[in-house]
Amino acid sequence: MSLPQIVTRAQWVAARESLLVEEKAVTRARDELNARRRALPMVEVVTEYVFEGPDGKVALRDLFEDREQLVVYHFMFAPEQDTGCAGCSGFLDQIGNLTHLRARGTAFAAVSRAPFTKLLPFKARMGWTLPWYSSYVCDFNADFGATVPAGDRPAERAGVSCFLRHGERLFHTYSTFDRGLDGLGSTTSLLDLTALGRQEEWEEPRGRALVRRVRDGKGWLRHHDDYDD
Repeated sequence: MSLPQIVTRAQWVAARESLLVEEKAVTRARDELNARRRALPMVEVVTEYVFEGPDGKVALRDLFEDREQLVVYHFMFAPEQDTGCAGCSGFLDQIGNLTHLRARGTAFAAVSRAPFTKLLPFKARMGWTLPWYSSYVCDFNADFGATVPAGDRPAERAGVSCFLRHGERLFHTYSTFDRGLDGLGSTTSLLDLTALGRQEEWEEPRGRALVRRVRDGKGWLRHHDDYDD
């Protein structure tokens, strides 16, 4: 592997400033792409999906935890397997404290086809505390592209799907797979996939998101034990 060229500090500063112009252009392009993503149409979810979790059988709406949005990570764990996908495990390892996501009215949950009795010991082995549910008894994975036909048995795909709750109605707003997962894991990267976005005043189109104005001057991000309920 060849190393970067060795230069003087002045030459490095000039090269860095040149690259910064391109980086800012990418940031602006990403903001525009996020705005177009938030403007995507959505599809109502009318199927009554049933999942199994620590408290038994639950519906899709229960995964929202009474919040407006839900981000689901499609974790590759087939019913015949005894351990979850290493790549998916690495992804969940990067998920931080969910309090920051929840403070923006967004729940997060992992979903796999393996029975919950297999998910539970593997979750304990990995030391995760985030919500993880089994879709073993329903077609959730197949309906949202996370399980696809592949010869004798279906194949699993890692991905993220986003959902919005409006009153009693649930909507599917976005899904992405494969390279679409690159760079995801932080609170802002996950919020950028949702219909309501980061809920910042600078986001376009303005007025579309339910902006949560902070009145005490503390700003958006806080210590995770300093959010209001």
